[in-house]
Amino acid sequence: MKGWMGKIKTLSLLSFLAVVLAGCGKENLTALVPKGYGAETSMDLIILSTAIMTFVFVVVFVVYLIAIIRFRKKKGQEDYIPKQVEGSKKLETVWTIIPIILVLILAVPTVAATFDLADESGKKDGINIDVTGNQYWWHFSYPNEEIQTSQDLYIPTGEKVFLNMKSTDVIHSFWVPSISGKMDVNPENENTMYIEAYEEGVYWGKCAELCGPSHSLMDFKVIAVSPEEYEQWVKDMQSVDPKAEPQDAVAQDGKAAFEENNCMACHAIGSSPAAVGPNLTNFGDRSRIAGFLEPTKENLVKWLQDPESIKPGNKMTGNYPKLSEEESDSIAEYLLQLKPSDITPESAGE
Repeated sequence: MKGWMGKIKTLSLLSFLAVVLAGCGKENLTALVPKGYGAETSMDLIILSTAIMTFVFVVVFVVYLIAIIRFRKKKGQEDYIPKQVEGSKKLETVWTIIPIILVLILAVPTVAATFDLADESGKKDGINIDVTGNQYWWHFSYPNEEIQTSQDLYIPTGEKVFLNMKSTDVIHSFWVPSISGKMDVNPENENTMYIEAYEEGVYWGKCAELCGPSHSLMDFKVIAVSPEEYEQWVKDMQSVDPKAEPQDAVAQDGKAAFEENNCMACHAIGSSPAAVGPNLTNFGDRSRIAGFLEPTKENLVKWLQDPESIKPGNKMTGNYPKLSEEESDSIAEYLLQLKPSDITPESAGE
């Protein structure tokens, strides 16, 4: 008896913690507070399916209560046998038709939403972004604007943005819980989806498909700004000169060390196509290093010195000469000054 009581207490505690901790986490990293069309559509379906399940649970529970109360064994009726309903056409008809109705209630809006979210009307004249999934980072190419960037995806609010997605290695899954559903990113074929953010802000994105040892660290951001700010960001990114010299001496040494160690073989700056590693055009504006580290010089130096200890299995490990502390410090200073835009939302650093 004591063993069962202990198990019940443990189960109760875990249930309580599950409810409490469900409300914890980063802002704009939950599908339960939708701030975009795709997430709102998904939330409506979640509410509908939950309502159906609750209805079924309540009906079954009520029938169960009636059965155990009405047909319980009573004193003096030990040999009483309730009326048998086996073969009742009425009951069989009822419990066949009701599930069909419930399935249709759920299936019709689900199918409609699926086709709605796959609708590509307006793609030709809209904003198109090519999304490439890599172990363990994301690249974003704006073909019409001739912009290349990684990790931070800038979009305007109130507009459909079409994402054409493909992987360079294994299957990934693109998911921004607060503004969209998720879609697989495959190496064999291109998948397309659209996202639309209602409000300005920074929305956290995740890879939702197990893709290797650093799968959990394959984070990215969708930064939604006003249409006016988006246009300004586009102009700023288009005006980047990858050959421009930094203003201070340490950053100039860092640029020289960056080139001497052949970092440009893997990382591009400007409108050059994606290489082996993330594009660094607006690296200084990014809210995270390697997708999840705070953007401090100290963290960047640690990353340059030993990326494998921070993000296991990344392609940077072992693919460049071991940097000295002085080189790492100067390169970090140079990278943190790559800021073509000053319109990053205040919340980007949160």
